[in-house]
Amino acid sequence: MKLKQRVLEKDGCPIHYWVTANHRGPWLIFMHGAGTDHRMFAEQLHVIDETYGLLLWDARGHGLSRPIGTDFTIKLLIDDMLAIMTKEGIEKATFIGQSMGGNAAQELVFHHPDKVESLVLIDCTCNTQKMTFIEKGLITLTPLLLSLYPWKMLVNQSARASSIKPDVQAYLRECFHTVGRKDFPKIFQGMQDCLHEEETYHIQKRFLLVCGVNDQTGNIKKTAPRWAKREPNGEFYWIDNASHCAHQDNPEAFNKVFLSFLDNVYSSHSDNE
Repeated sequence: MKLKQRVLEKDGCPIHYWVTANHRGPWLIFMHGAGTDHRMFAEQLHVIDETYGLLLWDARGHGLSRPIGTDFTIKLLIDDMLAIMTKEGIEKATFIGQSMGGNAAQELVFHHPDKVESLVLIDCTCNTQKMTFIEKGLITLTPLLLSLYPWKMLVNQSARASSIKPDVQAYLRECFHTVGRKDFPKIFQGMQDCLHEEETYHIQKRFLLVCGVNDQTGNIKKTAPRWAKREPNGEFYWIDNASHCAHQDNPEAFNKVFLSFLDNVYSSHSDNE
């Protein structure tokens, strides 16, 4: 599927994105994880048929979208995405987000539910969960710890923690080096504004949540099934032989549940029209 590469200049950053030109129909918007870029969804693009329009980006500070610009927060990422959607005439979409991209997608549906058809969340934390004192402390300290860590060691350990496949780890190392030592902690610092405890909140759109069986990052593996259980609109699946980048580690297993979810969402959507 051929995509057009475009650039949106906003808040000091040239935001690069790739889009299906002149599409009329349902949209899928892919939002990558912290430190990576749009290429992390390569194994998904070739299984999606032309019913869907596609939009992928390098979020500010990532990939080609550098320099990072005036700031980095999840709120700013949402503003960036809404600006791109307005420019491209996209009213609403299904958002597919991995890790940080999943956090941004959750904030989109929280603050702008009219822009969201459904969500696919890959190996990400719940933005609105109640956290322990220790969990809050670790999140607060993470950017400082990252800035103090030897850079090469940080890159290698982060790649190994995020994937069990050597080729995916190599891709991650390349991406992390592109982001660079200065902006890597800044990105994690900026992600903290998406976390807000909301005891009675439920996602009001259908969503798919997946987690790699081997995901050892943060508390994602521990909390994912508990989160899904309390969400009436959610579906949850473990992805075998996969870590934090489950859709890259085991694309065959992920794509199966992903395509099934899309079929269900848009077939029911058509039935209701």
